[in-house]
Amino acid sequence: MSVDAAHARGWIAAGLLIVASFVFPLQMDVRGTPILMVEAALLALAGLFVAIGWTRRLDGSRLWIVLVLIFVGAAGLIYMVHRPDLAGHASWSFWLKAVGVWLAGWMATDALSARKALTQAGQRVYDLAVPVVFGLFLFIIWEWVVVGFGVSRVLMPSPSAILSAAVGFGPTLAADFVQTFLKSVLIGWTLGSALGFVVAIAADRVPFLRRGLLPLGNFVAALPIIGIAPIMVMWFGFDWHSKAAVVVIMTFFPMLVNTVTGLAAAGELERDLMRSYGASYWSTLVRLRLPAAMPFVFNALKINSTLALIGAIVAEFFGTPIVGMGFRISTEVGRMALDTVWAEILVAAIAGSVFYGLIALVERAITFWHPSYRRS
Repeated sequence: MSVDAAHARGWIAAGLLIVASFVFPLQMDVRGTPILMVEAALLALAGLFVAIGWTRRLDGSRLWIVLVLIFVGAAGLIYMVHRPDLAGHASWSFWLKAVGVWLAGWMATDALSARKALTQAGQRVYDLAVPVVFGLFLFIIWEWVVVGFGVSRVLMPSPSAILSAAVGFGPTLAADFVQTFLKSVLIGWTLGSALGFVVAIAADRVPFLRRGLLPLGNFVAALPIIGIAPIMVMWFGFDWHSKAAVVVIMTFFPMLVNTVTGLAAAGELERDLMRSYGASYWSTLVRLRLPAAMPFVFNALKINSTLALIGAIVAEFFGTPIVGMGFRISTEVGRMALDTVWAEILVAAIAGSVFYGLIALVERAITFWHPSYRRS
């Protein structure tokens, strides 16, 4: 694969930045064998980057090797910046190396995003690899900056500190996950979405319900969650039932509005065809209108997956047993244990992303016929 002139200059600049870093003192003890190995590896990487830019060649099979080597260099810099004699006061030598490795990572990620696979499965690998590689670089830069500048853990803990807290408080995080996600979120999301879907069918069948419920839905959607949550706690108690009730309220109307809109999406020609066959309302609904509404229904399910998690966590701020993501976040913020707070945020983000991804996979399997899934 040929490298264009702009990218060639980027690769050469990455190598030269690393080489230039050796002009400045590292301000740390470099007599240890690990540091000398890191320095030698980075110098070798600089030569590789210059060679890629000079020859303007980066074959697809070698791109993965180059990416792995870049991550090895980034890991070496993480080891370096965590040394007591460099943490908190990283030198110009370190930052030039870091910028050089980051620039090479940028070039490699851009090259990866431009790759086209011969098979659909191979293309999916590339489509998944690009956000993974990009996200890893974001966490690496986060680690460099926080540790290199000595940012207080109260303001912003490093990813390594967050991961350490997640491992150390594993049983606590697992209990919070069960309380918030498996109970409040899943039960509330299921009940709210199912109720919204059923009411949408009724509203489609009975016109005055549609004209009365949709404006009411807009009104309820504007209600602040911080006003609803305390009321639900008073009605349903401090356990997960009140949080599930908040989630039901938050997920009901998005499903109602999207389903009603989806049921109206079927074309007039298709409806006329069903009427010409003498199809009843329910036959037309099942065979034509519900399939046409599926993209709208899944859109509501995906929206509700994020609303449910946010609603359950916020609702736990207003009363809960001594377990739950929202309870843990509010408690640990008061104790200035921000690494634990970020660990809870990490668990919530992973759970929400996996939940959203599973819904998207089911959507792809059911609505494979939709134009948005057709490749040119």
